[in-house]
Order: sequence, then C-alpha cells, then structure tokens
Amino acid sequence: MKQLEQFLAWGGVRKDVVCLVLSGLALLVSLLDRLPLPFDAAWIAIVLCGVPIILEAVHGLVTAFDIKADVLVSLALVASVAIGETFAAGEVAFIMQLGGLLEELTVARARAGIEKLVRLTPCTARVLRDGQEVVLPAEQVRVGETVRVLPGETVPADGVVTAGRTSIDQAVMTGESLPVDKGPGDEVSSGAVNQFGSFDMEVTRAGEDSAIQRMIRLVQSADAGKAKIVGLADRWATWIVVIALTAAALTWLISGQLIRAVTILVVFCPCSLVLATPTAIMAAIGNASRHGFLVREGDALERLASVAQAAFDKTGTLTCGTPQVVAVCPLDPAVSREELAAWTAAAEGRSEHPLGKAIVRCCGEPALPVSDFQMLPGRGVRAVVSGREILAGNPVLLEARGVSAEDLARAAAAWVDRGCTITYVAVDGVPAGFLALSDTLRPEAAATVAAIGETGVTPVLLTGDHRQAACTIARQLAISEVRAQCRPEDKLQYIREVQEKGRLVAMVGDGVNDAPALKTARVGIAMGGVGSDIAVDAADIVLVGGDLRELPHLLRLSRRMMKTIRWNLSFSMLLNFVAIVLAMTGILNPVVGALVHNAGSVFVMIHSAFLLTWKPRNP
Repeated sequence: MKQLEQFLAWGGVRKDVVCLVLSGLALLVSLLDRLPLPFDAAWIAIVLCGVPIILEAVHGLVTAFDIKADVLVSLALVASVAIGETFAAGEVAFIMQLGGLLEELTVARARAGIEKLVRLTPCTARVLRDGQEVVLPAEQVRVGETVRVLPGETVPADGVVTAGRTSIDQAVMTGESLPVDKGPGDEVSSGAVNQFGSFDMEVTRAGEDSAIQRMIRLVQSADAGKAKIVGLADRWATWIVVIALTAAALTWLISGQLIRAVTILVVFCPCSLVLATPTAIMAAIGNASRHGFLVREGDALERLASVAQAAFDKTGTLTCGTPQVVAVCPLDPAVSREELAAWTAAAEGRSEHPLGKAIVRCCGEPALPVSDFQMLPGRGVRAVVSGREILAGNPVLLEARGVSAEDLARAAAAWVDRGCTITYVAVDGVPAGFLALSDTLRPEAAATVAAIGETGVTPVLLTGDHRQAACTIARQLAISEVRAQCRPEDKLQYIREVQEKGRLVAMVGDGVNDAPALKTARVGIAMGGVGSDIAVDAADIVLVGGDLRELPHLLRLSRRMMKTIRWNLSFSMLLNFVAIVLAMTGILNPVVGALVHNAGSVFVMIHSAFLLTWKPRNP
C-alpha cells in the first residue's frame, strides 16, 4: 500500500510535468504562428493547465465557499477566452500551473516513523503463573503479574524488579549512552533491552498504559498541533478577488471598454505571488543540501526562521554517544596508573558489557594472561590476571566479596559529581583504585552552540541523563538552561509549554526518545549520521553527515530565505498595481499585460535562484 501511494504521488507529479511541457510548446507555436493548425495552439495550454484550475476553483466555492487565488485566475481565463485573447489565457494558465507544481514539490511529505516505533513493542512476555513460566502475547499481561525477562529480551511492560540483577539498555526511552544496573526495587520501562542477567519484575503498567505505548501515542498526536503555513496568495485571495473585480467593473463602467476590464483581471492574476514563496524555498533547500541537510518538509525552513530557542538532546547529539575512559586513579601507592589500567582491561577483556568494552578500547587489548573469568550481571566482573584476583565493577560487587568500597567512593566523589560512571577495582581483596568513564563532547559542539547563540537563538539542553552528567556538559558548552532526567513526554511537555508562551523551539536530537519532541517542536532536526531511523522519520530536517558546525548556517539561511520571500512579494504587489494603472488607461492590452506580469514571475524566480549559492559574509 505504501509503495502504491508513493507511485501514485510520483505519477501525479510526472503528469503535471508532461502537461507543462506540452503547454509551453503550444504557447511557443501560438506566438510564432508558423504551423497551419485549424485552431490556436494556445488552447492546448488552456485545456491542460487552465481547466484543472477552473475546476478546483469551482469545487472550492461550491463545497466550502473557499475563495483562493485560483478563483481570480479562473475569472481572468474565462474573460480572456470570452473576448478572444486565447494566448493571454494560455500564458496565465501555464504560469499558474508551474507555480502549483513547484508548491506541490516543495510541500511533499515523507513520514514512516510510526511503523518503526510499533516494531519496538515486544510481541510476547514470559509470565509466571502458579510457578510455571507461560509465554503470552504482550498485550495480555496484566498489572500485578510477575514477568521474567531473559538476557537480550525487550521488557514487555513497566514494572519493578523483584528478583535478580542485570544491566538495562534504556536508550529507547531516556537516550542514556550507558547501560543502567538494576536490582530488586528498581523500576524498569517497557521497550528497554535486558543485556545480561535475567530478572523477575512485578508489572505496574501494561498494554496501552506502558511507557513505549505512551510514546507511540505522543508521536502520533504531536504533529496535529503543528501549524501549517498557508500560501500568501491564498491567504489574501478574498481581498485580491474583491479589489480586482471592483477595479475591472469600475474601469468598464467609466471607459465602456470591456478589453480594459479583462486586462485588469489578467494583470491582477497572482502568478508572481504564487511563485514568490515556493521558488525561494526550493532554492534554499538546494543550498541546505550542499551543506549536508536533507529538508524533508517543504515549509520547514519557513518555520525555522521564526524559532527563538534550540533545544538539544545530549547523548549522540552534542556528545559522541560512546563512553570513554577519562581518568585512571590508583588508590594504592604501590599501583601505578599503567598497572591499574592494564589489569582492569585484562579482566574486562571477555566482558560483553558496554563499559567493559569501553575500558578495553581505551586502555588497549589485554596483554596479560587471564583465567577463571566470571561475569556477574548488575555488578561487574571477576578474573585472575597474572595470578592476581581482580574485581572490577560497582560497590555492590566489592562489598559482596568482603572488600570495603568506602575509601574508593570518597575518592571518586568528585568524578561522580561531574557525571562520570565509575568502575571500582580491587586487587587480591585490597581496594586498588577506580576508572572514571564518561560520554565525551563532540569536538565541534562548543563552537556550534556559541555560534547559534550569536544568531539570537537561545540553546537549551534536554536530556534523559542524570543531572550531574547534564550539568557538566552544559557548563562546558556555556548552556544556562538544563532539563535532566527527561522522559520523552517531559521533553514534549517542555516544548509545548515554551511554545504556548510564544517562543518557538527547534529540537535537535538523534534517539527514539526524541521522536515526540521532534514532532512537537516548530522544527525538528535529526542527526542523520548517528541517529535512529525513527528520529529521522519524525524530523522535518535531517543533518545527514552529523556535522553540527552546519547548524548556524541553516539558521541564517532560513532567515535570508524569508527576506528573499518578502522582497519577492513586495515587488510582485508593486508590479501588479502599476500594471493595473496602465491597464485602466488602456496602455496595456491582455496579451501585453500577461507578458508584463509574467516578466515579474521570471524576476521572482531569478531573485530566488541567488539563494542556491548564498552564504553569510561573516559566519
């Protein structure tokens, strides 16, 4: 079905292109008058391009009394044909159909994120009933039941862990780059992925009330509240029609010449007004594509020009999204930094935990002999390295093995305050030190945020990470407003509240949990290089290469585009009113009037074309 709809949409565009080509050739033949045809070739343009406009105008008037620009165009077409000025009628029809095609191409939509979100929803659940494990469809799980989740499985409902320890990847809901250890009493959300140990949980919310289902509904409903921009010619159509008819009627009554009245209707056709916006938008989209942006919504740049805030997700957007070892801190004077790093990397060499892999990646592949390796889900690892017992993990692991972690915890407090995740290390039952891991900033993040601030747009940080990690990143980027531990609905609610106060927001994110906020914001910008498909599908604009340095250019480009549109509109209106005066005095006839106001359309397109290569003088 989806492929059929795309084919039909492309078929409609292709049909319009064929009609425009045939109409253009017909007008050329009519102008040169070299072929011995039994009729004026301009009739081909009238039939192919003009008749659809007339039918659309009649349909709008009859069904909803909706007066749009095509009403005035229809009047001009009919009047021109009535007095025998078929070439003028064909010209007007051709230009209006060209504007309609550009508008159609510009506002084309392509969204498919909901299906991918739905696929994240687990299909089955392991429910414990009467001591037996029963596999049921996830939608049949009830609140209060006990569910068992095995390694690699997706959590089927929201609940509280009652037995077992594990590490949970909950990036789908919070965007956190690091897995979170869970034990009895900890909450887990549906959609999160269990990575290592199995655990039992008591269901607190299931079915339509679960976190993943709520997020799906948020994404489905968020777009409904986003304002759609109406073409200016259609917005002013009622006044244009009234003024044109009044001017034509008065001219006919005063001069007694019907041709002058028809000329007024022809020159008053809003061809250049119709072209003013889509030509500028398409040229700006071409410029944006050269800088690595895929503009998926035709009016996205128009909306971007009005934003006052830029809300950034942290993980994967402003940061690299992968944990790095930022400090190796021995506590035992007899242990060097190099020894502590080598022992820990060797112990973690067989670990599947993302933190263990990060340690190996940053500290080097294990070069020491390892034996008796044990993976302890939700705690860490134990291994014998070069004949010495190494424990690497959280304080729970050390305490369970009779090793006090108090001194290590005090020494690591400063790193915890900076938002780091700590791996504590004991050697032969003695606290040896710790490794601090953290997500690191993208190299271009600070300069990008500063440049965005210089455009007058206020940067804001919205993240699902803990407050310490969020504040550390915000300080490094000089971002004053921070919202931490945000669930998807929290980000969405923040954006709604800000926009209700009149400050429009552009949301920049990369994760599934950012999809509702991307949809709700005035403009959603997704990181295409590292972002999830669902975030990309929810966004209006995609930064394909993921280079943040291009964002300030996009903001400036959107404002330049709006300036170009305003100049186009002002010129179009001035040209139309001058042509009306000339038509009233009889200086212009319908054919010349059509040529004059179509020359205005050509000027608008040339002026818009300068946006293709525009770049700010002092970026």
